[in-house]
Amino acid sequence: MNLCEVSKDPKVFNVILVLTKIFYSLNYQDLPEFFEDNMQIWISNFQKLLELEIKELETQSDDETGILHQIQSQICENISLYAQKYEEEFSSYMRSLVTIIWKLLIKTGSQPKYDTLVINALQFLSTTVIKPQYRDLFDDPSVFSAICEKVAIPNMQFKASDEELFEDNPEEYIRRDIEGSDVDTRRRAACDLVKALSKEFEQVTMSSFGLYVKSMLEQYAANEQNWRSKDAAMFLVTTLASRGSTQRHGTTKISELVNIEEFTTLHVLPELTKPNINGMPVMKADAIKYIVTFRSVLPPHLIVSTLPALTKLLEAESVVVRIYAAAAIDKILLLKQPDTKTPVIDAATLSPFAEQLIKSLFGILTKSGSEENSHTMKAIMRTFFTLKQQIIPLLAELLPVLTDKLTIVARNPSQPEFNHFLFETISFCVKLVCTVTPEGVGSFEGVLFPIFQIILQQDILEFMPYTFQLLAQLLEFHSPGNVGDTYTILYPFLLTPVLWEKTSNIHPLVRLLRSYVRKTSPENFEKSLNINGLLGVFQKLIASKSQDQEGFRLLKTIIEHCPVEVLQSQMKNIFVLLFQRLTSSKTTKFIRELIVFIFFCVIKYGASFMVELIDSIQNGMFGMLLEKIMLPDVQKVTGNINKKITAVGIIKVLTDTQKLIDGPYAQFWALLLQSVVCLFELPEDETVYLEDRLLQDDNDNSYEAGYSQLAFASETEYDPLEGVEAKMFLGQSLTKLMNQLPGRVSILMSQGITEERRAQIQNYLISLNVQIM
Repeated sequence: MNLCEVSKDPKVFNVILVLTKIFYSLNYQDLPEFFEDNMQIWISNFQKLLELEIKELETQSDDETGILHQIQSQICENISLYAQKYEEEFSSYMRSLVTIIWKLLIKTGSQPKYDTLVINALQFLSTTVIKPQYRDLFDDPSVFSAICEKVAIPNMQFKASDEELFEDNPEEYIRRDIEGSDVDTRRRAACDLVKALSKEFEQVTMSSFGLYVKSMLEQYAANEQNWRSKDAAMFLVTTLASRGSTQRHGTTKISELVNIEEFTTLHVLPELTKPNINGMPVMKADAIKYIVTFRSVLPPHLIVSTLPALTKLLEAESVVVRIYAAAAIDKILLLKQPDTKTPVIDAATLSPFAEQLIKSLFGILTKSGSEENSHTMKAIMRTFFTLKQQIIPLLAELLPVLTDKLTIVARNPSQPEFNHFLFETISFCVKLVCTVTPEGVGSFEGVLFPIFQIILQQDILEFMPYTFQLLAQLLEFHSPGNVGDTYTILYPFLLTPVLWEKTSNIHPLVRLLRSYVRKTSPENFEKSLNINGLLGVFQKLIASKSQDQEGFRLLKTIIEHCPVEVLQSQMKNIFVLLFQRLTSSKTTKFIRELIVFIFFCVIKYGASFMVELIDSIQNGMFGMLLEKIMLPDVQKVTGNINKKITAVGIIKVLTDTQKLIDGPYAQFWALLLQSVVCLFELPEDETVYLEDRLLQDDNDNSYEAGYSQLAFASETEYDPLEGVEAKMFLGQSLTKLMNQLPGRVSILMSQGITEERRAQIQNYLISLNVQIM
């Protein structure tokens, strides 16, 4: 194909565009032999297309990209692919392509229709800069000067379209600028190129670009109408200074050649502290973003000094400015002192302007364009958390505002992140007040229950998991045996099958049912809680490979709190269900949970009772469990509490069960003792069953897909054996057994275990002051 003879018919160029896209697809995974053998033909034609200019194929619109520029953009993407993945085969073409791309960038206009072309072209140059063999293409001050003047700065400039977005679509502007979705913007592409240059040629990059930064700042100082120059300068300084960052901490490493503190004092703080909070909104947004970016590397005293100005800017007319200020306050309140890891800003630091801060933050939620802004809601939550007890006197006024907002958003939930932090803030208020004054739970219930009733009656799916978490949190502040009429009326509804069909409800519903079980008095247990209904929920959950752990969580709570006489008759059926599931679907998670559950029951009901119960299902079944499940897989148990339950349960089986001490299962005694020692001393067994690999293909989806945990409503990990030290318990139990049956333990240890293992166990027991008799 000779492109010099190609017609100017757009149909021909449409075909070429499709061909360039096909080229990318066919070469993406690997370099096909055909393309490697014919690379000269393809690349030479790509070069001609990149140099081609046909005015007739241009569009009159500033936004609609012409077909030729679409082709050139795709070619830039194609050669970037080759430069990254097939460098050896492609290297001979790089130099000529860099020159062509360079010229293309210089002559391409600033209109939005050229954005994709410029972005892809800049990305190609960024790929080239970091290759050592092409250093000589860029290692020249005149090249840096040209890059800065003709490529970097023009593409970092705040364009008219950016200003339009800033004013007319602030939500999208924020999404691009501070929420990390600016990957396809000229600014981001230019930033990546400058970062690549500063990494490879730090000294000359700083020197060349520094002159332009100084010039642009002087232009602004001479006339504030040149604010676009300072905007570009601040963006350039941010790009040059940052050497490493995280989402949580912002920039964490900076270039030694940039004096960040001096630049902040001279050029950033003055923008934040100008009396007119509505003047120069873009510059104020830039200054706030700068503070947020470098919050972890600037001196803490300097960060603290920005709080009064940020508080004032919450009142700004510009949606972007006030949201940036809220986002900055949220991030700053998270900062920790590098040496002590204590908060940079504590309640004492924040309290002088806390009242105005809270008033302004809540005010944002009433202003058009920011009624449901997640950054603001997060800042409110963070402010409450920082002030802690100081916020309690204000809750009488603030809590109704939060619940009114909850009522409004419940009508049409549309901002998931905002909704989450709204519930999180309410949850924190409950925890803050009721931890100190449990009787205050009634006040929260009086305010929240009408809203919960609306959510549950209208089946507002997005809010139901949050509602169940808050109900559980509130119920857990009730005194034992005092569930309350409202919860009693609600309880039958919680057992309805339709609620359990939505997987996002399952974890919070189980949490709520467990709260009912804990708070119901033993004498009312059977009457109030419908034990058959609870066991029906357990049966549904245990059949699910992705939710069986929830069934075990519920069942363990029932067993712990339910009177023995109420549940004991059901235990055989429960284990029949568990063994049916074991036979049909043996996953690692299920095995792990089953082992812990069996030994949990041993602790609750006694070892002899559990051995007899399991053997009543099938003669010798406990021995089969020991041989096939417990001994091979006990090392798979995870978590300190679960390991302790398992260890104590095994010790009880070893020392309290006649069938193991002097009966048909005596051959397992030494092996079980060995398993306890291994549980204490060896790492967890991370091997998995085949069914774990098949689980991803199961139609039974995980409950976590639509569920978000409320941090302030989370339950603390509960240890049913609090105060018991498992190793000490082993020593005490064996000593007691040896006193009861002199000489028997040494005989048991000689059965089914090697001399080497027996010696290891004896040494371990000696370390526990247990002398084998």
